[in-house]
Amino acid sequence: MTGGQPFDGPLSVAAITHQMRAEGVSRVVVVSVDPTKVNKSELAVGTDLYHRDELQKVMKELAVTKGVTILVYEQVCATELRRRRKRKIVEAPKKRTFINSRVCEGCGDCSLESNCLSVQPLETELGRKRVIDQSGCNLDFSCVKGFCPSFVTIEGGALAKGQSLSLPDELFNSLPEPTPKPLNGVFGSLVCGIGGTGVVTISSLIGEAAKSEGLASQVLDLTGLAQKFGAVNCHLKIANTIEDLNSTRVSVGKADLLIGADIVTSASDEGLSRLREGHTKGVINAHEIVTGAFTRDPEFSIPVDDMKQTIERFTGKGNCDFFDSTKISEALTGNTIGANMMLLGYACQKGWLPVKVQSLEAAIAANGVAVPYNQNVFKIGRLMAHDPQAVMTFMEQNSQLTEWDVLSLTTDEIIDRREKDLVAYQNKSYAKKYRNLIEKVRDAEKKLSGDSEAITQAAARYLYKVMAYKDELEVARLYTDGAWEKQIAENFSGDYKIKFHMAPPLLAKRDPISGRLLKREFGSTMFSMLKFAAKLKSLRHTPFNVFGYSAERKEDRAVLKQYQAVLQQIVDGLNEENRQVALEMVKVPEFIRGYGFVRTKNVDVAIGRWVSLDKQFKHPNRIIKVAVGKEASAVEVE
Repeated sequence: MTGGQPFDGPLSVAAITHQMRAEGVSRVVVVSVDPTKVNKSELAVGTDLYHRDELQKVMKELAVTKGVTILVYEQVCATELRRRRKRKIVEAPKKRTFINSRVCEGCGDCSLESNCLSVQPLETELGRKRVIDQSGCNLDFSCVKGFCPSFVTIEGGALAKGQSLSLPDELFNSLPEPTPKPLNGVFGSLVCGIGGTGVVTISSLIGEAAKSEGLASQVLDLTGLAQKFGAVNCHLKIANTIEDLNSTRVSVGKADLLIGADIVTSASDEGLSRLREGHTKGVINAHEIVTGAFTRDPEFSIPVDDMKQTIERFTGKGNCDFFDSTKISEALTGNTIGANMMLLGYACQKGWLPVKVQSLEAAIAANGVAVPYNQNVFKIGRLMAHDPQAVMTFMEQNSQLTEWDVLSLTTDEIIDRREKDLVAYQNKSYAKKYRNLIEKVRDAEKKLSGDSEAITQAAARYLYKVMAYKDELEVARLYTDGAWEKQIAENFSGDYKIKFHMAPPLLAKRDPISGRLLKREFGSTMFSMLKFAAKLKSLRHTPFNVFGYSAERKEDRAVLKQYQAVLQQIVDGLNEENRQVALEMVKVPEFIRGYGFVRTKNVDVAIGRWVSLDKQFKHPNRIIKVAVGKEASAVEVE
């Protein structure tokens, strides 16, 4: 897993096993992403071969084996594999992963399983969910192992092209030809971004354009250790002659231009140190890209606004432009990969580059990779610099957002939408119980000073969450009410088959090591079963619901009962002193996410949180927080 770097000697998996055996190790094991492609006859005698899914089992066995043991993990680096697929050296699997965002709970178990940053956050009316960035997906499929029924794989067919929007020709006809920046001495540019998104290509294209105009250019790509989603900083220098280029890096405070393909990398010490107030121009992708921290913390988010202010402090007000090129690229082309090329077009149109637009277009053509696509995105970037309002207006007018993609703006909208959905979830009587309790909370909050509805809004969101718990019947409804099928049809085309990845309690086996249910792959038969199950929602709260006897469903009902008691406690005892504690109590279900063992773990944390907050709610003046070592605890004082 070297990331594609060359190595010396005839190194192979088989050679490693023979050498280790010759050196007298106790046991040699090979773990592979595809054991069928490993020639077992070439391995040293006694070498065991396993699929990578059995890695935990193998490591436990090796841990209790006496003597030295060797584990060889055989897999091509994911980013290197993407490159080979792009260059047609290796055939890409005709298979894609897709997440049903309405079924998704946003627990993050898929990120823990895969450690993949192509599993990205999706902010919705019902909270933060997950979505697969199909443009950056490594087709590794390890995210599917996350304990969640929202994952399906699409086998065959292709990603649909119909989601892209074609800007009218008349918008481009008004584009004036930009005037290149005069080259006085040495021009220095820094392109900051993340690996695997084409950052290096941007500086390379500028350099090639400069050469075509008879200028000298020098490019230094600092890619570090992480090739996929790791920091990449490309130093580019252009001058009239090669003798004028004395160093490869842009010196501190000497950058004429910053192209920020990623705002986090742009706001790093490496990026900021090259900027100079009142001199450096910049265009930054303001998209909130995920980082490695997101795979471990589902709530992690990038402080985009703070980073904007930091960058502007170094360039000076009005010298740096920010826009979400990732979002615009996806909306207008159906692919996020054009975000960086759009930034290049923007900088060109602004006259911040010392090369002509024709030279850059020729460099894009000479590069030979997705030429029509890249030229189109480059032109969109130019239009964003010339008339951004025209682009944004066109996107708004042609928006393909669904009902749940639009966020509620008022408390009444929050309540009305959730009451309506609870009718679909169960019935009108069930939805009426929801509204009645929320109205009691609202009345209690109105008695306090001010006109805040923070407690009511939170209660409206989270009472719905615990009332519409995702049991087998609800998962079935969210797959078969038509909305999910429409999403699939919009995102995929051709002749494809859908495979479901679930762990139904009545059908799934248990992992012999962890004791947890194991997910299985199901074909079209599962969809028929889901359709049947969706019709049984009237049995949900009756003895005839066969799913209602499981420990998980009993847990769901217990959480609902406890939350209703919490809201009633607030209705009866809310006052000025405990209003902030009450708000915290109401928000606790935010962290009750996931399915199975993931949800159970989160429920235990939530119950402990409620116990702690209950004391503070009842005695707000007797509870203070003190620090004990590294842990914070609550103690009572008179």
